[in-house]
Amino acid sequence: MTPRRALMATSLLIAAATVSPRLAMAQPVTGVYVGAGAGYNYQPSQKLVGAPNGYSGSRAFYSGSFAGTGSVGYGLGNGFRIEAEGVYLRATDKQMKPGFYGPKLDFSGRTQTYGAFLNALFDIDIGLPYLFPYIGGGAGYLWTERDDSTFGDEAIHGTAGSFAYQGIAGLSLPIPPVIGLSLTAEYHYIGTTASEKFGGHGATEGADFKFGPGANQLALLGLRYEFNVPFPPAPPPVPVAAPAPAPARTYLVFFDWDRYDLTPRAKEVVAEAAANSTHVQYTRIEVNGYTDTSGTPTYNQGLSIRRAKSVQAQLIADGVPANVISIMGYGETHLLVATGPGVREPQNRRVEIIIK
Repeated sequence: MTPRRALMATSLLIAAATVSPRLAMAQPVTGVYVGAGAGYNYQPSQKLVGAPNGYSGSRAFYSGSFAGTGSVGYGLGNGFRIEAEGVYLRATDKQMKPGFYGPKLDFSGRTQTYGAFLNALFDIDIGLPYLFPYIGGGAGYLWTERDDSTFGDEAIHGTAGSFAYQGIAGLSLPIPPVIGLSLTAEYHYIGTTASEKFGGHGATEGADFKFGPGANQLALLGLRYEFNVPFPPAPPPVPVAAPAPAPARTYLVFFDWDRYDLTPRAKEVVAEAAANSTHVQYTRIEVNGYTDTSGTPTYNQGLSIRRAKSVQAQLIADGVPANVISIMGYGETHLLVATGPGVREPQNRRVEIIIK
């Protein structure tokens, strides 16, 4: 992939995340987080655009080696994140091929690259509580250090820098036992924007060797920790029973996982509540929706409202006046059965019909 294509692909991905309704339901990373990753760095061949003794136009080839990153960032709570990232990359010199038909020369030495980026990223909610893709890009500055890279009678050494850019695609997997901790897998395409000049001290002492813009491709595994993830709410205290002039009647309607349509049994319960409402004196009927903890808070809030609306529609169909029904969605709060995050508990996927 060329640098221009990498930039275009990153721009298109970020634009799609901005306008797509589905992508708008993003993992709510809010506040400060830190991350680190380690893995493999592949460095494609690089053109020698300036060199003495007819070596200009040669192409250097490398063997892949270690890649490491560290970052600190801030989540805006709407899917977007900004972060500062430091990178360290290594590659081993492998071969130097002079010209198009020239014989390949042994190329020995080590190349180290290090620097920093300012990144913008977007987390994507695909409806799964355990998997969140993300995309992004960044701009920064990289330094390349060559430690006596030698080929033929030539030796290259020194440090040079260039402005750089990168595109990022990754996946995060929350680790439920540790709230706020996620495992990450990332791909980075990193490119530099300018040629880099190094000194020589081989057969041509004091000559300059100039390498064209380079690229690196990284595959990383890492960890990310978010500091502001709320702990699951504690079970509500048991209320003290008190006499009431007109005790409320409550009916529970249960739902399948990630669904808001009524099962045959659920329709029977709604019909029973509608029929019994005609035999008591009431002032209002409350319809309250809830979910379990297996999704994100934002997604669960919307799902609880859809469940409440589904029950409201069935009550009206069963003869209850619409003006006496009020609905509320409470998402994954007020659990009937206390659980930790990411638990599919059937008793918590419910709607309560309360006749008062």
